[in-house]
Amino acid sequence: MNKNDKIGIFDSGIGGVTVLQEILKILPNENYIYYSDSKNCPYGDKSDEKINEICENIVKMFIEQNCKAIVIACNTASAKSAQYLRNKYNHIPFIAIEPAYKMVYDYAYDKPTLVMATKGTIESEKFNLLYHKYDNHKTILLPCVGLADIIEEGDNDKIKEYLKEHLEQYKGKVENIVLGCTHYPLIEKEIEEVLGKVEFFNGAPYLAKHLKEILKEENMINESHIKNDIQFIDSSKDEKKKKRFFEIINNNMLLQP
Repeated sequence: MNKNDKIGIFDSGIGGVTVLQEILKILPNENYIYYSDSKNCPYGDKSDEKINEICENIVKMFIEQNCKAIVIACNTASAKSAQYLRNKYNHIPFIAIEPAYKMVYDYAYDKPTLVMATKGTIESEKFNLLYHKYDNHKTILLPCVGLADIIEEGDNDKIKEYLKEHLEQYKGKVENIVLGCTHYPLIEKEIEEVLGKVEFFNGAPYLAKHLKEILKEENMINESHIKNDIQFIDSSKDEKKKKRFFEIINNNMLLQP
């Protein structure tokens, strides 16, 4: 594969922008295609077979676009489809996001922890294996049904209302928050408004590091210093999502679309 080929990143919406931000910090010279599958959002209420089918169609598109690596930035897709895709398309590396529960075990084991994730992620076999392996016995699992959709809409009043209703009972009772959905890092400030000062854990920085290691091993890192290209595709062709995606990128990375 050509070093200058693209890296494909997909999520069930624009939440995976939080993953792309971390990747851009350490791989600034790559070209990217970001696929926001808002047409099929949320993935969490679909069968495993349907999620596999959706993800496979995205992967086929990325391969046609000469992607040299594919990042699964959706926790539900990662939990349900990563192994299926790796088995079927073993000529291309897949790097999949994971809820950062192990980080609590490594860095803050003795502190009460709240895992915020989609219902699909919390019920998945992959997450449950991780959870039972590293359980600190001070952990609450909270399926945040519908939260990713509200973040996707970008309605701050709805977000604050949702968080107040679902999180207020945990104020003063938890110190660690595992953000088990790529949308959730976009609302860290709003979460702290309800819970007070907490320590956030999310898997994006570790995914970025892992992606770089794999590209290095395969001699696929783009060393040119030409400004990278970020292509955004939304399956429902929603221009508002594209606008918001690049606003988030620009605000955090000072990049231009």
